[in-house]
Amino acid sequence: MADDFYYVGVDVGTASVRAALVTREGLLKTTAEEPISIWEPQSDHYVQSSTEIWEKCCTVVKEVTQCVERNQVRGIGFDGTCSLVVLDQNFQPVPVSQDGHRQKNVLMWMDHRAAEQAARITNTGHEVLSRVGGVMSPEMQPPKLLWLKENLKESCWNKAAHFFDLPDFLSWKATGSLTRSLCSLVCKWTYCPPEGWNASFWSSIGLEDLLENNFSKIGSVACPPGSPLGDGLTQEAASDLGLDPGTAVGASLIDAHAGGLGVIGADVKGFHLPCEHQPITSRMAMICGTSTCHMAISENPLFVPGVWGPCLSAMVPGLWLNEGGQSATGRLIDHIVKGHAAYTQLQEKAQQRVPFTGENIYTYLNSHLSLMGELKSCAAVDLLGTSLHVWPDFHGNRSPLADPTLKGMVIGLSLSQTLDDLALLYLTTVQALALGTLHILEAMKKAGHDIRTLFLCGGLSKNPLFVQIHANATGLPLVLPDQMEAVLIGAAILGACASQDYSTIQEAMTKMAKVGTVVQPDHELQSFYERKYKVFLQLFAHQREYQALMNQK
Repeated sequence: MADDFYYVGVDVGTASVRAALVTREGLLKTTAEEPISIWEPQSDHYVQSSTEIWEKCCTVVKEVTQCVERNQVRGIGFDGTCSLVVLDQNFQPVPVSQDGHRQKNVLMWMDHRAAEQAARITNTGHEVLSRVGGVMSPEMQPPKLLWLKENLKESCWNKAAHFFDLPDFLSWKATGSLTRSLCSLVCKWTYCPPEGWNASFWSSIGLEDLLENNFSKIGSVACPPGSPLGDGLTQEAASDLGLDPGTAVGASLIDAHAGGLGVIGADVKGFHLPCEHQPITSRMAMICGTSTCHMAISENPLFVPGVWGPCLSAMVPGLWLNEGGQSATGRLIDHIVKGHAAYTQLQEKAQQRVPFTGENIYTYLNSHLSLMGELKSCAAVDLLGTSLHVWPDFHGNRSPLADPTLKGMVIGLSLSQTLDDLALLYLTTVQALALGTLHILEAMKKAGHDIRTLFLCGGLSKNPLFVQIHANATGLPLVLPDQMEAVLIGAAILGACASQDYSTIQEAMTKMAKVGTVVQPDHELQSFYERKYKVFLQLFAHQREYQALMNQK
């Protein structure tokens, strides 16, 4: 029976590896999670170990499949952060840091060491830049590769034979296939189907050595996400994972794109949403975690300044993807809250209530803000943020300004450092992130997108304040998935397609992704957020003025 078949989704996030056992209908049976190490050898350098990551993948897959027979697992899919994995000709790790530690061979997505190289690549004005919003980000792979060549030529560049995006490393490790996913190559490496690699681009930035042997170091063959790879799991990988050799493996996705796959195709019939009788292109997926990715798809290529793409078949085969994003969201909220003088008091207050409510600090902060709103007779908690304003680019701006040099700003602080002040700063940080999403939506709308509904997943989507404020600030309804671990559902969809139990990604999305909760915007707050958005944009203008003044000779 179909109910007896399962798929495994594996998600390698920034700080942990997760796996899920998923039914044909998209229900999570079991999940498991293991932490992974992050090293910061110097400021803005973040590295990991591909050996450790694979070991943790094996641990979590064995854990989620221990309750079923091996032959019940029909397929497996992997997603991961868009980090850069470096291996030598024997597929052994090559270090990416000056300390030369061999196991530290993964240059993380959030590593901004190559900012100067990214700026130089942008200044070439090469035609491939039109598909990354006109600006090369230090979070993409070309500047990182250039940095390795210029700074670690002997210890890394000359020894490297294979440069993988982390999701492609995982599928290679599982199958032995060097075929890369279009998701990673198109979104982070400037690959453009059907033509493929642009040799003049790599030569123009000083990486002409990558042209050797039909671009073998960065991928000679590519396929759409969910395509079956090789002959499925190799004997060695099957043994490592506790599954049958030959189990189908789908071409991988970047983690955010897996989240998009796990929510954006859900059947919305009966929920009275503005996207109900519209094509899937009227939806945008937001994957909200350490950072946030904004995924919009279109039938024809749309060029959005400061937004990555258009990328063909990078998430949904046959459709073009534009990807906006914020480099620090969950990470920024943690930074703001944990760095405040009242953080210790917050921890104590939250811990006092944990035995009774199981609250974490953000649940406590949300309830504290509600109480503050009641005491001040506010019609909505949002209005507490009237006189405090945040510009949220503490780790630069990914979209739509595409400026990694931008910094954060807070306007309206006093000498007070109470728990109330911490709560207000938390509130206005969330509001700033929501206004950043509005900023991205406005840029997409101007370029031709018609987005009517937002589909959220990821850790921050479990925070009701974050969700409601995003609905209020954008004026759009938000959909939360029935299964909150949508990224894992997306990864499992890849395995389901590779097994050929579903004929297309679109069919699998419709059957395996489901609507959970719909959150409507509070339209009475429209004028408040219009004013707040004007202040938000002025903060950016002021920062530009400050920079110009200080740069005067």
